[in-house]
Amino acid sequence: MHELLRYPFDGAEILRRRRRIRRELREDGCVRTPRRIAILGGSTTHDLKEILELFLLDEGIDPEFYESDFGAWWEDAVFGAALEEFCPELAVIHTGVRNISAYPAPAADATEAEAVISAEFARFTAAWEALARRFDCPIVQNNFEKPPLRIYGNRDAWDLHGRTYMTAELNRRMGEYARAHRGFYINDIDTLSADIGLGRWHDGKAWHLYKYSPAPEAVPELAYNLSRIILSVWGKAKKALALDLDNTLWGGVVGDDGVEGIEIGHETPGGQVYSEFQAWLSEMRSRGVLLSVISKNDEENALAGLNHPEGTLRPVDFAAVFANWAPKDRNFAALAKELNILPESIVFCDDNPAERKIVSDSFPEAAVPPFDAPEKYARILDRGGYFEPATLSADDLARADMYRQNAERAKLETSFADYREYLKSLRMHAEIKGFSPLYIARIAQLTNKSNQFNLTTLRCAETDIARMAESGDFITLYGKLSDRFGDNGVVAVTAAEREGSTFHIRLWLMSCRVLKRDMEYAMLDALAAKAAAAGAETLRGYYLPTAKNGMVRDLYEKFGFSLREETEAGTVWELSLSDYVPKCDIIEVERD
Repeated sequence: MHELLRYPFDGAEILRRRRRIRRELREDGCVRTPRRIAILGGSTTHDLKEILELFLLDEGIDPEFYESDFGAWWEDAVFGAALEEFCPELAVIHTGVRNISAYPAPAADATEAEAVISAEFARFTAAWEALARRFDCPIVQNNFEKPPLRIYGNRDAWDLHGRTYMTAELNRRMGEYARAHRGFYINDIDTLSADIGLGRWHDGKAWHLYKYSPAPEAVPELAYNLSRIILSVWGKAKKALALDLDNTLWGGVVGDDGVEGIEIGHETPGGQVYSEFQAWLSEMRSRGVLLSVISKNDEENALAGLNHPEGTLRPVDFAAVFANWAPKDRNFAALAKELNILPESIVFCDDNPAERKIVSDSFPEAAVPPFDAPEKYARILDRGGYFEPATLSADDLARADMYRQNAERAKLETSFADYREYLKSLRMHAEIKGFSPLYIARIAQLTNKSNQFNLTTLRCAETDIARMAESGDFITLYGKLSDRFGDNGVVAVTAAEREGSTFHIRLWLMSCRVLKRDMEYAMLDALAAKAAAAGAETLRGYYLPTAKNGMVRDLYEKFGFSLREETEAGTVWELSLSDYVPKCDIIEVERD
């Protein structure tokens, strides 16, 4: 990560040095994923585009932008020919209170006031629906910040004629729309502008001279917030927190002060700070963020601290606990391996700047925010947007328990001399069926987050997954796996497209948390059966190598496919279905 772009950052410094930062990022040799992003603005968006580019480049996305002419956001969304030619993969509508076209007149009755609000909302929905119809791409829409002036004083907040009331009502309706429409996301500038301060957000001079909204000084925060949504849509949100213990989860040093001497609980102001942070972490865990510990401590002392009666978190709440005297960068690498996730998916939290530097230097792709004041810990993680959820599936909510169950499976494995007997002891059951609306969000999420067991690394939005599911040319399969320890949720995805007598495997991936359990063979059996039933003669598989998916380089060979073509771009494999023999006899499978 570029040092100047690490959160919390100096926005003024980014604005001053944007060209230099861009040059450094463009010349750093990193391979990035190209993406087409349309910014449809109700105000001048040039600075927003330039700063957004920096944050996306820093996270591995190489954006190509379409930028609407000033104020032409609606026209471009509804029928812009130039936008048609650009064909965005994601559209951002950057509007605010200055783009509201009308407010209820002072003399309007309730019916008339409601008509004005509904008409304004309909203007926005027309733009969203046109974009969805024309491009079937994710849409990110600003909600509304509070207006700079109130016509009715404090009454403005609740009077049907008030501007404050109308913006709040439009925001409420946007929320309802987002809940009802897949692929529609809200950039919450209502909260962002309040956090920055309305006085700093609104700049009358900048608006009237240059049509800037918000003020230029707020643009870096706005661009960063927007980048977190975009990164989440494309599967780049973080997955886990690696937390120090002493002076991070509690005050004091448990090894020196003893459990009774550490500061946590509601008896002292300092203890309250750590209690609130632990409570916040517990809520983050409940929505799917993995918690783990990396602490220089004797394990006995670490566990005693985590069992403090005034603490909120307990050892069982952590997916892994590394409490020893090894260097923290070594434990960080071990944690990534144990959780089967990449270092870039982990946020490292430690009050010691020396430890932060060691981890940051060893893993520059990891997020290492400053943890200098305990009362700011939660705010830093919250405003950092590391865990921005584009979607929240049932699997997300159960993730922490799933990783705990994996630890129990690993412990059981050590008691078996024969691995096949271990697999049988798990009593595994798989549900392998066609893409279901219930799992569209999870399937799209997997395509964007799975990097290691991913043969084509095709990244899909929810709309892409829904289109495959509805197409008569595709066989689509999701796989859920459960066993004696619990349900792993949706862990495998396959999609194959028909062309004559061949089905081409466009998408094949699996969560690393179910590796080596034969789930890939169960998925292949189901795909082969579906393809044969559809009259196909062959399956054709593609392996497109990346820096992260080397583990599946030989997967098709293991499946019994024959190598058909090998180029720098990857390999192509083919399997005849005429004499296919099912390969999975360990897992009990339920199919369509």
